[in-house]
Amino acid sequence: MKYKSLKIFINKKNVFIKPVFCILSAIAISHFFNDLIQSLLLSIYPILQKNFRLSFGQIGYITLTYQFTASLLQPIIGFYIDKYPQPYSLLIGMGFMLLGLLILSIANIFMLVLIAAALVGTGSSIFHPESARVASMASGGRYGLAQSLLQVGGNFGSAFGPLLAAVIIVPYGIKNILWFTLIALISMVILFKVGIWYKKKHYKSIKKNIIKSKFNFSIKQIIYSVLILFLLLFSKYFYLTSISSYYTFFLIHKFGVSVQNAQMHLFMFLFSITLGSMVGGPLGDKFGRKYIILTSIFGAAPFTIILPYVSLTWIGILTMIIGFIMASAFSSILIYSQELIPGKFGTISGILFGCAFAISGFGAATLGYIADSTSINYVYRICSFLPLMGIFATLLPNTFSNYN
Repeated sequence: MKYKSLKIFINKKNVFIKPVFCILSAIAISHFFNDLIQSLLLSIYPILQKNFRLSFGQIGYITLTYQFTASLLQPIIGFYIDKYPQPYSLLIGMGFMLLGLLILSIANIFMLVLIAAALVGTGSSIFHPESARVASMASGGRYGLAQSLLQVGGNFGSAFGPLLAAVIIVPYGIKNILWFTLIALISMVILFKVGIWYKKKHYKSIKKNIIKSKFNFSIKQIIYSVLILFLLLFSKYFYLTSISSYYTFFLIHKFGVSVQNAQMHLFMFLFSITLGSMVGGPLGDKFGRKYIILTSIFGAAPFTIILPYVSLTWIGILTMIIGFIMASAFSSILIYSQELIPGKFGTISGILFGCAFAISGFGAATLGYIADSTSINYVYRICSFLPLMGIFATLLPNTFSNYN
């Protein structure tokens, strides 16, 4: 597997470095495998609930364990790789996920499920900030495009996880998760090749390609902008975790559908997120990050508010619309943050990914408790108003970077 060197091209106004699409493709494929493995854990919740007789609260603890390890370690790892780039860290992260799959396939007590979830979370905590850095290194200045390609790979993985679980695991039992260790092994081979490229180029030799601020924000602007971004991440991921963790239960309890039918609905929702991710980054490059962030969160509110009150057919349609709209936010939030605080790509990526995972874990545990205390339908009624918080995006200072 050979990689072409970075190539320079010139337009009328600017000098760019041509994106290294073979590296971007390799990272996107690895993100596909990484998030597919993550989504398997979420997809087999109904099986775990049946095998271990779990309450909704205990289901929430599984998500919390996974999200906690991911969120706790990501900022630390991001800070470390800013100072000491590690070309083969992605390979190590996938190794943790492989070990988590092996333990999950033989789990016979609830504690082993939690350990497996923790290992999968640890693997994710290593993968996400470093993959975001590699994507930026290979972007040639098209940061939104590069991050969208990365996110599309992950979202495709998240979408296909429930589908493969419905075909391979649900009919035959949890031991069939062993088949997915082959995916982890293939990903490790790809990431080894990426590590060779990373080591050859090295962070210092391409540091000039990492995002640099053009906006000269004041400290006050940076602080309140970061606070607003955290608020927007809270509204986005608290709502999304209500779908990713409890959507199948909601459909089963409210409409009496089968587990496989519910997982097909989850697949369609996650697939719509993939489609949304494809457009979010490039649109942010073209029209500005602030407006994409505002549209992708606040714009979903009308659909989330009516979702709990419609028929099964309309729920399927609305969740796809919601997923498509909300998915376009993260790439723009990530790049916007880099424009606020340049030169700290690993740290900022780790904090944002970690924050997203932490919110999801906290949300899963909280919503599980609420579902046990009230009903799963009530969870969706109270979560439906969260995207209204997207209106706070109007308070962000304007930035605009057109790479076309």
